[in-house]
Amino acid sequence: MLKLRDTLTGEKRALEPIAEEVRLYVCGVTPYSEAHLGHALFSIVFDVLRRYLEWRGYAVRHIQNFTDIDDKLIERSHETGATVAELAERFSEAYMAQLTRLNVLPATEYPRATEEIPNIIGVIEGLVAKGVAYESGGDVYYRVREKADYGKLSKRDVDDLRSGARVDLSELKDDPLDFALWKGAKPGEPHWDSPWGPGRPGWHIECSAMAVGALGEQIDIHGGGADLIFPHHENEIAQSESFTGRAPFAGFWMHNALLQLGEEKMSKSVGNIIGIDEVLDRYGTDALRMFIVTSHYRSPVTYGEEALDAARAGAERLRQAAFSKGVANGHALDSTEARERFTEAMDDDLNTPRALAALFDLARAINRAHDEGHDASEAQATLRELAGVLGFTLHEPPHRDENAAPFVDLLVELRTELRAAKQYALADRVRDGLVELGVELHDGPEGTEWSFR
Repeated sequence: MLKLRDTLTGEKRALEPIAEEVRLYVCGVTPYSEAHLGHALFSIVFDVLRRYLEWRGYAVRHIQNFTDIDDKLIERSHETGATVAELAERFSEAYMAQLTRLNVLPATEYPRATEEIPNIIGVIEGLVAKGVAYESGGDVYYRVREKADYGKLSKRDVDDLRSGARVDLSELKDDPLDFALWKGAKPGEPHWDSPWGPGRPGWHIECSAMAVGALGEQIDIHGGGADLIFPHHENEIAQSESFTGRAPFAGFWMHNALLQLGEEKMSKSVGNIIGIDEVLDRYGTDALRMFIVTSHYRSPVTYGEEALDAARAGAERLRQAAFSKGVANGHALDSTEARERFTEAMDDDLNTPRALAALFDLARAINRAHDEGHDASEAQATLRELAGVLGFTLHEPPHRDENAAPFVDLLVELRTELRAAKQYALADRVRDGLVELGVELHDGPEGTEWSFR
């Protein structure tokens, strides 16, 4: 039986879906710049959750949003001269392409805040009607003190928040703790008509409206990075439970730990980001996924080339074992124990390190079986199946033809020329084709080097 840890209660307990399908909502990206490895981390974590749920026989309705109207997008628009819509479309498309390269299953839906404005306004109107929200100067605010258990997710006391750095001291508020549901229009910003005048939604209400609209008043699992616990997810709970009158809003709150570069989390705002494509070009999909799932999703992951090199080697060991050839003259290798160990580990709050240990032990057993002349074909099928639950492609190692080197050199040179001409889409197509052929590209200050995987 699958047990997951709920951030709200701090307890591990069995998943018991509300309905026939698991209702999963994951907070997505704000597409104002290139997605980075931190985004790859949460994408892979919840992809593994989705894959395991489906492998265990659950149907999953998976919703992941795009926050395509936000302060950061507006600021970037002013900096670049591109419209908010142009930026959001550009970086949303880029992120979707990266999800494909990461071998992440597509969500059931990807709602965008700007396409949900009527729904968002309806939720805000409901909160105002209930007396838990109010209009002031064209803005609408949520009354935090109307929610008696506010702070239950982040374990914060409302009275202690007054002196916190996150409190907005706007004169329009009845209480400094109150947060914006609707922001009145400002010059040069996108806006929509509303009962309170032109404006745009606040960040927190967007997710509440999209989650309730797509999944219903109560959902099974709400996921996201640990940095979203407060204030975003705390505010989501307050809004959603106040609007629907039902609690809990989510049966489980799952939060992945963050990716760190040195002592700091990887963040666009900090400026210490490493792009997803950069790592995929150098290491490949399976190596990056191995790098992520080697740690438990609630444990921080520290970026490092040595760790990625080790992950690539580990993925290669699984790949070779899954496709190695042997002469079968003896008994068949039994993989039942490996399957049981894998399932037991994943049932324990997605313990991917223990699940991987079962896979590596199975790979070693397959290699021994081949050395001893035993049949390992069934065990190899099991290895491929279980590795697929973790999202590994385990593509059969390509046959390396050294005669292909001049052809690869030509394609690499073509990609370099396309990038210089800012023909990035065509350059990416060349890169993706080379990756499919088993060629790794290493972009550096001296140019691009390549090697066969």
